[in-house]
Amino acid sequence: MTFKETDHWSLDADHCIAAALIMKKTIPQGGMSARLSILYAPKGPLLDWTNESLRSRVLNDLQAIAKKQSAIFLKVDPDVVLGTGVPSSKEDVIDQHGQAVMSELQRRGWRYSSDQIQFKNTVLIDLSASEDELLRRMKQKTRYNVRLAEKKGVALRIGKQEDLGMLYKMYAETSVRDGFVIRDEGYYRTVWALFMSGAESSMINDQWSAPSAEPLIAEVAGEPVAAIFVFYFAGRAYYVYGMSRAAHREKMPTYLLQWEAMRRAKAKGCTVYDLWGAPEVFDESDSMWGVYRFKEGLGGKVVRTLGAWDFAPNPFWYKLYSEVIPRVLDVMRSRGKAKTKQSLGT
Repeated sequence: MTFKETDHWSLDADHCIAAALIMKKTIPQGGMSARLSILYAPKGPLLDWTNESLRSRVLNDLQAIAKKQSAIFLKVDPDVVLGTGVPSSKEDVIDQHGQAVMSELQRRGWRYSSDQIQFKNTVLIDLSASEDELLRRMKQKTRYNVRLAEKKGVALRIGKQEDLGMLYKMYAETSVRDGFVIRDEGYYRTVWALFMSGAESSMINDQWSAPSAEPLIAEVAGEPVAAIFVFYFAGRAYYVYGMSRAAHREKMPTYLLQWEAMRRAKAKGCTVYDLWGAPEVFDESDSMWGVYRFKEGLGGKVVRTLGAWDFAPNPFWYKLYSEVIPRVLDVMRSRGKAKTKQSLGT
């Protein structure tokens, strides 16, 4: 069973000073474990983490909730910045506020999670600059590839609801080629359609504050060859899904897609374009290294955050769960890859 509960902290009925959406999943087994659960506050809790008294109050309450719910653990992964730039590089800047939060979690017995749900690090592009300046900040090879795509006849268009089947198939092809696991088609079609309807509503009402998304599709001679989904919320744009086909890759359609995404986000009033993910370890051993090099070329800044931390009221069950769940996930990933291949007829 899964349910969601929202907790908030306020000074009065009209002034929310902190909030957390807590997702709960019970363990589907008999006996004592039927009363156990796991809790997760995605990208939360939300609060001013520099406010020490508020921070202490929220953490106290979250720990109490975990105990009351008989949780194996409560996982949080707020966007608390630990630093910017690649570690040990000349751009490396430590954020003292973030370091203080990490130290407090350690003092309280929270553990850095071996199961990171969200990307701990990302690359952000400052969209406040002019388009000429955004191009100048790109690496030379990236700028060249943007212009090459234009010269080679890559055309772009905004996707529609009727494109979702094609987009899922392209995403599935990408996952098989690059070796990552995706969900079933129904999940993506639901998410994509929901946020695309938000974009349509925003266009009608001339209001871009509501969450929305749009697919950008690159075509060569009318044939879709690559696409990205860009999400918009609260002055930020997020590159969440990317997909491509093997055909016409030499025409560099993905570079033109990213440039158009930046231009559209800027036109919508967004000040930041979040490229959604960077390596946890900044060297070639990290599975995201190749993707990071592509994102790095777009001229963004690495932002390192706190990542996911677990509060485990019952160390025994937490240790048992931590030892078992990686094996279960490996099996699920293998089955997921096989299912995706089967859906493509490969």
